[in-house]
Amino acid sequence: MNAATPAESVVELMATLGQQARTASAAMARATAAQKNAALRALAALLRAHVQPLLAANAVDLERARAEGLSEPMLDRLRLTPKVIETCAQGCEQLAAMPDIIGEIIGLTQQPSGIRVGQMRVPIGVFGMIYESRPNVTIEAASLSIKSGNACILRGGSEAIESNRALSALVQQALEQAGLPSAAVQLVPTTDRAAVGQLIAMPEYVDVIIPRGGKGLIERISREAKVPVIKHLDGNCHTYVDDPCDIELALRVTDNAKTQKFSPCNATESLLVARGVAMAFLPRMGAIFAAKGVEMRCCPEAKAIVGVLPGARVLDAREDDWYAEYLAPIISIKIVDGVDEAIAWINRYSSHHTDAILTTDWNHAQRFLREVDSSSVMVNTSTRFADGFEYGLGAEIGISTDKFHARGPVGVAGLTSLKYVVLGQGEVRT
Repeated sequence: MNAATPAESVVELMATLGQQARTASAAMARATAAQKNAALRALAALLRAHVQPLLAANAVDLERARAEGLSEPMLDRLRLTPKVIETCAQGCEQLAAMPDIIGEIIGLTQQPSGIRVGQMRVPIGVFGMIYESRPNVTIEAASLSIKSGNACILRGGSEAIESNRALSALVQQALEQAGLPSAAVQLVPTTDRAAVGQLIAMPEYVDVIIPRGGKGLIERISREAKVPVIKHLDGNCHTYVDDPCDIELALRVTDNAKTQKFSPCNATESLLVARGVAMAFLPRMGAIFAAKGVEMRCCPEAKAIVGVLPGARVLDAREDDWYAEYLAPIISIKIVDGVDEAIAWINRYSSHHTDAILTTDWNHAQRFLREVDSSSVMVNTSTRFADGFEYGLGAEIGISTDKFHARGPVGVAGLTSLKYVVLGQGEVRT
């Protein structure tokens, strides 16, 4: 199927995928830990054995994307490399090595009536994943779906269709090797956008939708979906350099948080600097940014400090810069009085994704951790660590900035639900 698929065929296709996913979800819910782990280890082995075919499929996507004028940050997200594939394989193995939490009963307590009441962790059922560019998301979503005992329907971006087809074929092969239904992970085979509209409007088949992509995509999904949505709209992450701080640590961490990779949602987009350390920190930090071609959009006070640096690209920050997710070599810089103003500023302008404080004052660190209203809050480290793999979750399905069910990197636990279980020995209510 392609973009010219008739509308009625798309409806039939999505209904078929939904029915198959719902049937497969029952089999996945009763799958043993050994089966799920065997599928994950098989997938890791298949990924390593098919590096060259995967790179060849990805090259087709990259060539087409360049011809269509896709931006460099988006091309970077689209690109598969041996290192990316190896990280995916390691993520599968990490998940396989983790305990199986499905069926776990927590909080079991004896009641005066004699019954014991607790909660059991169970799979959600079927989730739909809608994502752009990054083909590695296909493996992250599939591996988490397998470990959590769910079924999933994956709809990647049209720009990554060949890569995603190659990856999903390996996933289904791994499922079959482990004696699990291949329909437990299905890739939507059409690039027709109508398929998205169908996927988000099938509550009889799909229990939750997880969009991962640009703000426009996620806003559309959130607006039109007829099933619950786990989402984050953007990643305006802050690094705050406190007074007092270790200047050398602050330079190293801020550099990594911004320049290690520009395109991820956990890259720092806004730098706050306490006035008391600004003269010691900002000229050196500005020189690093200037050497790496990072444009600095500054408040007047910050501009006066970094604007004199040779080769520096310095502009006046506008109000919309404080909200911006650049995904590019651009950073906004603001001088603040101290930790009070930093916390207030972040809670006003942040997208509630990930924010970090670099400080040697533990009281400031504790206040920052308690009072900054974000899904990940960090002390003396790079915002780039806000990632399921780095958090030891094996992989992540995405990062949620919602406050219900799942928040932050969504791993296995975020794809489960709790139901009450009651254990008795013939008690009756009086």
